[in-house]
Amino acid sequence: MSQDIFPPEAAALYQRDAQSVAGIEKLRFFPLAITSGQGCWLTEAGGRKLLDLSATWTASGLGHGHPAITAAITQAAQNPAGAGGLSAVHPDSVGLAEELLAITPGSGDRCVYLGHAGSDANDVALRACRLASGKRKVVAFAHGYHGGIGLAMKVSGVHISAGNAADPDLYLATYPNPFRSDDAGAAAVSASLLEVKEQLDKGDVACVIVEPILSDGGMVVPPKGFLSGLHRLCINAGVPLICDEVKMGLGRPGLMHAFQHENITPEIVTFGKVIGGGLPLSATVGPKEILGGPAAHALLTTAGNPICTAVGRSVLRVLQSEELPQRAAQAGRYFMQLLRELAQDIPEIGDVRGHGLAIGVELVVPDGSKKPDRALAQKVVYQAWKEGLVVYYVGGNVLEITPPLIINQDEMAYAVEKLSLAIRHAPQVTREEIQAYAGW
Repeated sequence: MSQDIFPPEAAALYQRDAQSVAGIEKLRFFPLAITSGQGCWLTEAGGRKLLDLSATWTASGLGHGHPAITAAITQAAQNPAGAGGLSAVHPDSVGLAEELLAITPGSGDRCVYLGHAGSDANDVALRACRLASGKRKVVAFAHGYHGGIGLAMKVSGVHISAGNAADPDLYLATYPNPFRSDDAGAAAVSASLLEVKEQLDKGDVACVIVEPILSDGGMVVPPKGFLSGLHRLCINAGVPLICDEVKMGLGRPGLMHAFQHENITPEIVTFGKVIGGGLPLSATVGPKEILGGPAAHALLTTAGNPICTAVGRSVLRVLQSEELPQRAAQAGRYFMQLLRELAQDIPEIGDVRGHGLAIGVELVVPDGSKKPDRALAQKVVYQAWKEGLVVYYVGGNVLEITPPLIINQDEMAYAVEKLSLAIRHAPQVTREEIQAYAGW
């Protein structure tokens, strides 16, 4: 590897990580060693700048070093009201809960669980549904991702397909994929909904959990009518629908919530990633009859702490005051237009899809078969890093493009230029270069 790409400072930092940080928590695609970030750009050890098309898997949705986030952290840290919301209340935990209730559609008596990550937000939602209903079965979807701990991990198709144990009371239904259907997905929607209905008709389902866009499973945008049909089935069966908006919600899909693309109002909504502005924060919004108790059923000492909740409130203010959902919708149209123009010249791009700034670029064998090309995806993201981009793949062969919501047109044009180079030069990447980076 060229020393210009991976200078001694970066190599040394990466080696220290290899020696000291647990491999069990690593998902690496290339040797990225970062020392700072600003806006949509990251700076590696050694000074090289890279355009961030991941936003740390959407967690840095407002970009790096946003002044409102910096101010919220500083002010809260100077005189914190304790270190958590477990056994005390403070203005920012209460205020964040109230503001989430205000921006999340719903009716009836509702409340908010505050946590550290989307994983625990989903885990708590699932366990609370079981506790409230007395039923055990969870219906989720193949290739879905809902968390890396507890029950949320055990119902995540991504983990299960990788060999992790599934919950014994889980049913994984098929998530409809228009790119893999011959009729724009209509038959796939019908088949998927029939699967779910058959489970609901048995009367033993505690809840259904779904991603409005299948993110880590391949950035799949479901066909129109899937989410609304799914919710209708849940309503008819009296079973709550949990909509996992952790990665794809809060402005990224061009609306405040991804489920608004189908005008549904899920019983339970979970949030994470962007809501913390880069800090650990998550939330679950749902009925008090499900989330209201019993006490101490979800114990995290520092959940709802004053620093993270102050930041969460700041994030919500920025999303609205800077009109980031609207900006994401406009930016996404421009970005996807550029990517589709690129696809006309590169047959390895089988599909470009998304809502707002949640975009998937599917890489395939260029023979008309639509066969997924995972080996190419591995090489493309590695070469993209060399070219000056941070982009990862999901679902085995899909480039996940989820930049900070503040990305501008010049940066998007730069990204497409560099992606073009990465795809064209990917065959030059050797197996030896990428063998240390397992990815998904």
